[in-house]
Amino acid sequence: MFDVIIAGCGPTGATLAAELRLHDVRVLVLEKETAPKSFVRIVGLHARSLELMAMRGLLDRVLEHGRRRPAGGFFAAIPKPAPENLDSAHAYLLGIPQPVIERLLEEHAIELGAQVRRGWTVTGFEQDDEGVTVELADGRRLRSRYLVGCDGGRSTVRKLLGVGFPGEPSRAETLMGEMEVGAPQEEIAARTAEVRESHQRFWLRPFGGGVYSVLVPAEGVGDRAEPPTLEDFKQRLRAVAGTDFGVHSPRWLSRFGDATRLAERYRVGRVLLAGDAAHIHPPIGGQGLNLGVQDAFNLGWKLAAQIRGWAPETLLDTYQAERHPVAEDVLDNTRAQTELLSTEPGPQAVRRLLTELMDFDEVNRHLIEKITAIGVRYDFGAGPDLLGRHLRDIEVKQGRLYDLLRHGRGLLLDRTERLTAGGWSDRVDHLADPTAALDVPCVLLRPDGHVAWVGDDQQDLDDHLSRWFGRPAD
Repeated sequence: MFDVIIAGCGPTGATLAAELRLHDVRVLVLEKETAPKSFVRIVGLHARSLELMAMRGLLDRVLEHGRRRPAGGFFAAIPKPAPENLDSAHAYLLGIPQPVIERLLEEHAIELGAQVRRGWTVTGFEQDDEGVTVELADGRRLRSRYLVGCDGGRSTVRKLLGVGFPGEPSRAETLMGEMEVGAPQEEIAARTAEVRESHQRFWLRPFGGGVYSVLVPAEGVGDRAEPPTLEDFKQRLRAVAGTDFGVHSPRWLSRFGDATRLAERYRVGRVLLAGDAAHIHPPIGGQGLNLGVQDAFNLGWKLAAQIRGWAPETLLDTYQAERHPVAEDVLDNTRAQTELLSTEPGPQAVRRLLTELMDFDEVNRHLIEKITAIGVRYDFGAGPDLLGRHLRDIEVKQGRLYDLLRHGRGLLLDRTERLTAGGWSDRVDHLADPTAALDVPCVLLRPDGHVAWVGDDQQDLDDHLSRWFGRPAD
């Protein structure tokens, strides 16, 4: 019997498996695809996801395979520079091939002891008071204490669970791919700039070596159920830009819509949802993969605490309470961005107005913090502004703060040198460091790096240790 079975070995499922293994949870990941994705699609890791990679010692491995770009121009592709002094030591976007980041996350989970089985498809399950029986396409039945659906927007787990997935169906479709381009770079840049004055759902962005990312509206092209062809791209490029730019030798071709949906619940009994199984939205702003990975970091330590037997009674419920509003906000900002990409006069007027407003640092900063998720603040009740937020990777006497979070435990960072983690020391590390680059006396960090408490009083600290880390050990 396993502790947790995870359906889906994409970025969310692999990340969750690794987080659970940090706490010696027995994990089995079931992936219906027999092999990883072969097409090379570039995805972006935003600042908050890069912070989480740093917390688990993965950042250097990830950086080897990516290209950095400034953290600006994300919101509806409005070309504004990144604000100065964003609250992160990793205030940039990392472009990385999707198969690479998926491979790195899967390897990390396996290194920590997770079992991954490819070609194993979940077709049903039944849950009871003790666990979940998972049925596979070949008739096998597996038993676990919990099941987590990380199996994408068409999630089998969510459908079988009967959880509603309300939202809006797709209204506009877009072709997206990577291919070589025959036209001169100067011609491409000039024509792209001209077209984008009226068509925001259009670009040709160079990757080097003659390869470009191509985005163009898909209106009138083929059957949505069929994958697009290179000829579809040529047809739409000629219709929108007057030329097909000599595109050829595609790496991958896809089409996506602007459907926006959010699961009504993230948990029913012993079955939970994460990543695209819980929310889908247009890829504008590049938030999808990041949102799922951040779901996994939020859920992992809480589910592990439940299995290990020290979780406070309501801890697992905080997964939905915290992550559902974050997803709602992402869905809303992608809805807004989608409207701003419209060629209609009204949305274009709003776009021009917002472009002016983004010249104010406060506006530009707010939108970038929203896209990159470093502005997320969980509702932990009244308290200092830092409460519920992430804490950037600051210098401490042992080096960098995030290096102390690699094992997925809580951390008491104590500048007073008077406090103690006491009976929670099996779950919470303690660093007494009066030189730490903090402007508050002490902070209690959860395993996901969010600030659970700020103060200098031991009794108040003990109350919050109980809230997040259960009863103290005897």
